[in-house]
Amino acid sequence: MKIGVVGASGYSGGELLRLLSNHPTFDVEYIAAGSSAGALITDIHPHLLSYAGKTFETTNVERMNGCDLLFIALPHGESSKLVAQLAPEVRIVDLGADFRLKSASSWEKYYVGDYAGSWVYGLPEIPGQRPKISQASRVANPGCYATSIALAAAPALSHGLIEPHDIVVVAASGTTGAGRKATTNLLASEVMGSLSSYKFGGVHQHTPEIEETLLEMSEAPVKISFTPILAPMPRGILTTLTSRLVRDIDTKAAQEIYKEFFHHEDFVTVLGGAALPRTSAVIGSNSTQIQVAVDSHTNRLVVSAAIDNLGKGAASQAIQNANIMCNLLEGSGLTATGLSS
Repeated sequence: MKIGVVGASGYSGGELLRLLSNHPTFDVEYIAAGSSAGALITDIHPHLLSYAGKTFETTNVERMNGCDLLFIALPHGESSKLVAQLAPEVRIVDLGADFRLKSASSWEKYYVGDYAGSWVYGLPEIPGQRPKISQASRVANPGCYATSIALAAAPALSHGLIEPHDIVVVAASGTTGAGRKATTNLLASEVMGSLSSYKFGGVHQHTPEIEETLLEMSEAPVKISFTPILAPMPRGILTTLTSRLVRDIDTKAAQEIYKEFFHHEDFVTVLGGAALPRTSAVIGSNSTQIQVAVDSHTNRLVVSAAIDNLGKGAASQAIQNANIMCNLLEGSGLTATGLSS
C-alpha cells in the first residue's frame, strides 16, 4: 500500500517513519514536512538511516491524493485545513486533535480555531471501538495523556467500581510531548534536574477528550481533575489515577478485574504482584503497563499506567489503527517489547 506521512519532521513523524520502515505491507512513498521541505530526512532524524539520501517534500494535495493511506502529524488546527481537499477514498489517521472531540463547545473552550467535527476515535482497547475503526476511512488518533488515562480508568468505570465524577489524575510526560518547536522552558538546562507542573488548574486540552471517551462506559457524567507534569526525560508518560470506591473491594480483586478486562489485548499488560509500571520499560513500543491497588485508608482506587508518548501515545497507536482500518494483523510492524527495563 502507498503510504504518506505529512508532518514528518516532528517527533511523532520521525517515530512513524522509523516504525513504517519495517512494516510488512505499508510502503512509504510520500514524506512531507512543509517547513523543512528540501532538507535531508537524516539531517533532522539522523537515526533513520534507511531513509538516507531522501529529502522531505512540500505539502502537496496531489501527492497526498496519490496515497492509499495518510498519516497526518501536524500541529492542532492544521490537518482540518487539508482534509477538505483530499479524495474520499484516501484513508487517513490524524495524530492531531482536530477531529477528536464530539462537542463543539468543548473544542471552543480548549482549542483555538473553528470546530471541524469528529471522526471515529482510535483507541482500540476501549470496548466497542474496534468495529468502528475497522469500518472507518478517517480515524482520530487519541492524545498521549488521554490514552494513558482512559486505559487506566476504563476497567474501573465499566465495572462500576469508582465515582465517575471524582477522578483525580497526575501524569508526568517527557519533553517530546511538547513538540519540536524550540522554547526556553524546554531547553535542557531548564528541564534537567527539575519537575514542574503546567496547564495547572484543569485547563489541559485533553480533559474533554478523556471525559468523552470514559462517558461511554459510565452511567453518570465523568469529571476529571487532571494535572500534567513536565519530567526531565525525552519520552514516556507515567500516569497516577485515583478515585473514590463505591463498593468494597480489595487489591487482589481489583487486579483480577483489570486483568480480565485486558485479557485479550496484546498491547496492555496488567502487572502482577507488587511490580510497578516504568516508562523505561515501554519506550519504543506500543505497550501499556498498568498496576492497580486499593488504598483502604482513604477508600480510593489507585491506578498507575506507563506508555511511550511517541509510541502508544502517538505513532505506534496510529499504525495500530491503520492496520485495523486496512484489515491487517493489528500488530503488524509493532512490538509490545520496550527498549529497556
